[in-house]
Amino acid sequence: MNRLDFEGRHAVLTGGATGLGFGIAQRLVASGGSVTLWDRDEAAAARAADALGARAFALKVDVTQQPSVAKAVAATLAHAPRIDALVNSAGITGPNVKLWDYPVDEWRQVMEVNVNGVFLCCREVVVQMRKQGHGRIVNIASVAGKEGNPNASAYSASKAAVIGLTKSLGKELADTGIRVNCVTPAAVKTAIFDQMTPDHIAFMLSKIPMGRFGTVEEVAALVGWLCTEDCSFSTGAVFDLSGGRSTY
Repeated sequence: MNRLDFEGRHAVLTGGATGLGFGIAQRLVASGGSVTLWDRDEAAAARAADALGARAFALKVDVTQQPSVAKAVAATLAHAPRIDALVNSAGITGPNVKLWDYPVDEWRQVMEVNVNGVFLCCREVVVQMRKQGHGRIVNIASVAGKEGNPNASAYSASKAAVIGLTKSLGKELADTGIRVNCVTPAAVKTAIFDQMTPDHIAFMLSKIPMGRFGTVEEVAALVGWLCTEDCSFSTGAVFDLSGGRSTY
């Protein structure tokens, strides 16, 4: 693993206790940075921070609630001088059913976490980044947001919204030192698979020309770079991580 240039920088990762969030945190810590893990599972976040070492902190945060996010920003800045990067990786899949059978409450929950959570975290953290005059925001979208997976209408719609939000915010901040980008992975085998049916997992694999799932480490490599100062001329951009499934 090559070392990225994140020396002395600090990142916030939502959903940082497990999966992609934790893997990205590992990469940033290994690259000289420090991290704060925001997660609704306080115990899991604490264990993850302990595993990462002295340069990792954990906070219980509900990304769907603006007061919780605002409080987390203040708590983060109490132990870190800046928020140099924000990685929005918290997300849920929702059930794998046809749209006409989709439970309304579960649709709303997917939107709350996957869309409103990204909006609220960006909204609160951008205030600090504008004061600093610099920052990096990376939103975890999905190839489903480009192509639309059957039996995953809420997830697909939510990730399409994340792509649109990223493009809009990137343009709003283009004349500043803040860069806003997103990545669109195909399926990566993490604990989120526990929320999916075996048939849906098999469908996702069948659509990947490389014939395999992505790895957490592969996602972390790209997201980690997007968090660095080396990512200076890309903003509002969508970076493919789909094993050849989508090339646009």
